[in-house]
Amino acid sequence: MGDEDLTHDDSTPERDPNTGDMFGDAAPPMAAPAAAPSDEGAAYTVIARKYRPRSFEDLYGQEAMVRTLRNAFATGRIAHAFMLTGVRGVGKTTTARLLARALNYETDTIHEPSLDLREEGRHCRAIIEGRHMDVLELDAASRTGVGDIRELLEGVRYAPVEARYKVYIIDEVHMLSTGAFNALLKTLEEPPPHAKFIFATTEIRKVPVTILSRTQRFDLRRVEPEVLVKNLEMICENEGARVEAEGLMLIARAAEGSVRDGQSMLDQAIVQADPGQTVTAASIRDMLGLADRAQTIGLFEQVLRGEAGAAIETFRTLYGYGANPDQVLMDLLDHCHGASVAKAIGVNALVMPKDQAQRLAAVGAAVSAGTLSRIWQLTLKAYEEVRRAPDAAAAVDMALIRLAYAADLPGPEEALKRLQAGDAVGGGGPQSGGPSGGGGGSGPAARAGQGVSAVARQPMPLAAPSTEPAANLKTFEDLLALIDRRRDIRLKLDVERFIRPISFRPGAIEYEPAPGAPSDLAQRLVGRLKEWTGERWFLTTQGGGGAESLWEKQKREQREVRAEIEQHPFVREVMTAFPGAEIVGIRSLSQPEAPADAAPPVEDDGEED
Repeated sequence: MGDEDLTHDDSTPERDPNTGDMFGDAAPPMAAPAAAPSDEGAAYTVIARKYRPRSFEDLYGQEAMVRTLRNAFATGRIAHAFMLTGVRGVGKTTTARLLARALNYETDTIHEPSLDLREEGRHCRAIIEGRHMDVLELDAASRTGVGDIRELLEGVRYAPVEARYKVYIIDEVHMLSTGAFNALLKTLEEPPPHAKFIFATTEIRKVPVTILSRTQRFDLRRVEPEVLVKNLEMICENEGARVEAEGLMLIARAAEGSVRDGQSMLDQAIVQADPGQTVTAASIRDMLGLADRAQTIGLFEQVLRGEAGAAIETFRTLYGYGANPDQVLMDLLDHCHGASVAKAIGVNALVMPKDQAQRLAAVGAAVSAGTLSRIWQLTLKAYEEVRRAPDAAAAVDMALIRLAYAADLPGPEEALKRLQAGDAVGGGGPQSGGPSGGGGGSGPAARAGQGVSAVARQPMPLAAPSTEPAANLKTFEDLLALIDRRRDIRLKLDVERFIRPISFRPGAIEYEPAPGAPSDLAQRLVGRLKEWTGERWFLTTQGGGGAESLWEKQKREQREVRAEIEQHPFVREVMTAFPGAEIVGIRSLSQPEAPADAAPPVEDDGEED
């Protein structure tokens, strides 16, 4: 090899600066910062992570647990193992990490466990980022074996490296195997003083009782819709998003008590409108695949009135707007439950808008508890059928027909009374006794068997019911006249005194109850109207807007007449002439009427015959 081969050319670079090496890719040239990719899309953090609680004060709906922990930390009675349970998204893992921070909390002035985490401690940042050496977190969903637990517990007997306690967090602990649970028993029975265990699970019943008995259990509650709405409103304000209040309530109800689910749905709802525009409740309803609650309440009322055709048309309208068939039946289940609860406890027990709660309370007052229970069972069965049916919409149609028919069926006691009285028992509207009904006695079976009695072939004549069609009651005064004709004095007095009518139409009355109204007034009036008209009536109460009750109107007119009489000049002169006198009563004297055949009086002209 010649000497020229050993010559080093300084003009040739040793390596391309743009070429990557074993330590990673080369840095981009500093002269081209504009070529760097934009971070806007990659840097976005979803709302559920961005607004994860950073202190115990940020935990929504878990005040009872926080109060217990605060008292335990204040008195130094800190358990060695905690079991956190609850449905998804209520804050189990977040609470576990907050507990790890609280156990190892330390600042320049605080050197003991504390739940006051508003100021970041020495170990807080490392615990939040999951890189603290003394806080070990295990996902039991992916590491379920006994070997994983033994590996985790190898270092339990060693003291913590830099923190106060060595904290072990095991998420979804119910998924551990039996051998893994057995490996935990001895350590949980006699843990070293520097070790703390925090378990989280959604299936508390799958955790062995031997583990539960060695832990301090906290049940994280579902977050109520009203509380969750406040959290969503705070997030919208911070994010500069505008969402209708009804839309936030839809999200809160759809979240079913899960804060994380609600925040994830809000994240999706915010992008339903252009920047700066308000996200409407209708767009959120479409996003969630929900039906309008007010319309499904109307559907529920149609079912209970036995209006199968109208109910099917209402459902098809909702289906055309994008409502899922199974969601419609789920709403019917909710309405049946709400009406039953309102009937048993009262309208204040319902967590929903006031107008919807009052409509369901009116349904509960108009329908017996047995009918509501029967509708619940049939709707629950129909819900399962719809989920399995090849055509869900057709299954809902059939379910509505069945529910409307069942709503008119009498209960066992009422059916027995009708049988004893010789009346018809079948329900389902006027078609139940038609030629196509299932109870006809002229079919082949009746002709083939000679043992069929004449009563089966010739229906028993029914006595004409003494009912008055609801269509004849067109005004509130017509209702009062009907009560007067039926001679229900107590009901008449209560209706005249305590009902302030708002609107009246055949089959539905909306009114404002006057102060002191009996709690059973609506139920008694609905029962009497059903008995007298043979049709279902719905009474809806409102908090205001009603006219005067008949009793209040009479009192007002009496005061006006009295005031007018007191201002009459003659009466004022009498009161002045007799000091201390007072008007005791006012009576209207009727003028005597002359007989129709009486001759007109003859005027005296002063002349004599």
